[in-house]
Amino acid sequence: MSDDFMIFMQTIRAYEKDIFAQPEFLNTFHRKKPISKNQQKNVIFSGTGDSFVSALLAEVFSGHVVRSFDPLDLLKSKSITKNKTIYFISISGNTISNIKLAKISKKSIAITSRPKSRLANVCDTSIILNSPNSDEFTAGSISFLDSALTCISLVTPIQIPKDPKIFKKAFSDAKRSKFGKKLYVLGSLHTFPIAMYCAAKFYEILGYDVHYERIEQFSHMELFSVKKGDTVLIFDEKNSHNIQLRKNLEKIGLNVLHLVFESKNKISQLLYYVYFSQLLTLFEAKRRRQKDCHFILSKKLRNVSNQMIY
Repeated sequence: MSDDFMIFMQTIRAYEKDIFAQPEFLNTFHRKKPISKNQQKNVIFSGTGDSFVSALLAEVFSGHVVRSFDPLDLLKSKSITKNKTIYFISISGNTISNIKLAKISKKSIAITSRPKSRLANVCDTSIILNSPNSDEFTAGSISFLDSALTCISLVTPIQIPKDPKIFKKAFSDAKRSKFGKKLYVLGSLHTFPIAMYCAAKFYEILGYDVHYERIEQFSHMELFSVKKGDTVLIFDEKNSHNIQLRKNLEKIGLNVLHLVFESKNKISQLLYYVYFSQLLTLFEAKRRRQKDCHFILSKKLRNVSNQMIY
């Protein structure tokens, strides 16, 4: 057994531990003081992977006053960053595209778990994420939730719900959910970024073929690639459009899971969809008796990822 494998053993167990630590973590999460609306007009949030989802959430919860961009896009179009303050979201603080962009930014702020990382060193200041974790390299769960809520709190005042029913419902719904070989995860506005996050967990944990899209765009594009038995997950409220979409898809033999947490509180809804995404992939990994995440077992793919990211 290689040293590399020894380091990454039992990463599914670590993923599970981090997931179940989240409700308690919310009791200690410290919101940030929101950036003034006037300042938000000159603010950009940037990140990669799960951190890009956090950036997208910042934009949506700001009412699209702040902007979210892929760091490579900003490197190619530097005029976008002129006179802007950029918040770089990176748990590791070592993503090379973020670091390159931070070096040439007028004002840069790192949102990271590592205060001594390369990103933190090149940014003007840092916001340090303090979520606990299993101390094992695994797929992002509690660290993502920390970064997402931090970014949202920077653009709007929020209250963190302490309702245990959110996690319990996500657990129950994920436990009984069945899905086919191919999945499509749909969302809109506040939930589209979580649809992206859900797909990412399927890639990282299981290596499954999953697609994410906005609800409206799905009917124009991905719909034409579906096959009987495929599964569509809808992360959005019950309304006439979504109810009709579900009926139409079920008529052609698709499995549709329309997941809803009945609450007017957008943060409660966000927590539900985040928990559901994590638990759905965890339960599938357990069903397969999988002990390690797909990205850990796929060493060649991980090497390519590391070479491009770091």
